[in-house]
Amino acid sequence: MNSSLQRHLVTLGTGTLLACAAASSQAQASSPLWSFANVSANYLDWSAGTEARTANNAAKSDFVYLELEGGLGYEWGEFYGFFDFENPANDQFDAPSGGKDNFRTAGKVTSHLYLGDSPFSVYAHVYDFRDYGYDAREQDQILGLGYRTTFANGLWFKPFLGAARVQSDGYTGMNGFMAGWVAGYGFTAAGQDFSLTNWHEQTFGRDDDYLNQNYVNGKAGSVGTNGAISLWWHPVDLVTTGIQYRYADEKLGTPDNYQNAMIYTVKLNLL
Repeated sequence: MNSSLQRHLVTLGTGTLLACAAASSQAQASSPLWSFANVSANYLDWSAGTEARTANNAAKSDFVYLELEGGLGYEWGEFYGFFDFENPANDQFDAPSGGKDNFRTAGKVTSHLYLGDSPFSVYAHVYDFRDYGYDAREQDQILGLGYRTTFANGLWFKPFLGAARVQSDGYTGMNGFMAGWVAGYGFTAAGQDFSLTNWHEQTFGRDDDYLNQNYVNGKAGSVGTNGAISLWWHPVDLVTTGIQYRYADEKLGTPDNYQNAMIYTVKLNLL
């Protein structure tokens, strides 16, 4: 691992640790009301149509990734984050695949800071993606308002709306808005515990310079779609396994083409 890569990982890791330290300080060392953490192995399988549609537009290739994921909640707010190592056994530039299977990293931290006893919150998230083989990076920063609700049947729903800023090798500056949500529902079937989850992001009003410079072979539309729908099986407390339908449009470096994949996941639950 070269020094540039080490600096990127240390910087991202330091930011995460500082965020956790700030949260701990605000909580005045009290224990969280809830928390979870896991490590998982994942295989993302792009559809044949996606691979064909993106062959000359930020080409997609199936890949393995390892993920660290966790979250915690206090009376005053909650936090969630993950960090992915994509193609962890590959070189930064993977010559046999022509760069499609480079070593990459992706990380995300989200937070809701509650506004008193109301269901509203100050919402913020940072998403950071790096492809070291191409020395490409993009960091999306969102700040706005969130909302939290749980229905009588157990369905929980957390939408948000915020202003977007981006830092990338192609463009840095304000970049429109993002609206989205995370949602989940737990249920029992055939004596087994399952859950459904969905995360969805809709970007709109994105800057023309960003749309020209951060997409391959063409300008993307101002509206972008990104998300996944997941079914999880919880056979025992220690293990969770699941399948996810991953979808994106006018995102992931490819303009004018829908992209979809299946993700197969096994998690080891640490908390």
